[in-house]
Amino acid sequence: MKKKTLILGATDNTSRYANMAANRLVAYGHPIVNVGIKSGQAAGVEIEKAGTIYKDIDTITLYLGPQNQDQYYDYILESKPKRLIFNPGTENPVLEELAQQNGIETLEACTLVMLSTGQY
Repeated sequence: MKKKTLILGATDNTSRYANMAANRLVAYGHPIVNVGIKSGQAAGVEIEKAGTIYKDIDTITLYLGPQNQDQYYDYILESKPKRLIFNPGTENPVLEELAQQNGIETLEACTLVMLSTGQY
């Protein structure tokens, strides 16, 4: 089953995990939306600024440290994804609690590992 995934913290820097995740998600057939602060592309998909609320997002995968997440709380909650993945280094108990209160499943996991082990 293909899961439309929003990558929050997307970058065109190929040495960053967010970029690796974008490429791997596309390789596995999952449609992606890249959201970041700088323009560019990741996995052939333009990086856009947060603004458009996508109502068909299955998963948001976080690649922003907790200190940079609070400005995106409303954006995440309004998108109403089925799940929110906190990749290593992005763990945030405040956002995790907010997400759970809004019926969003939360996982502290690595998107790349989940994909490679068939758990995505």
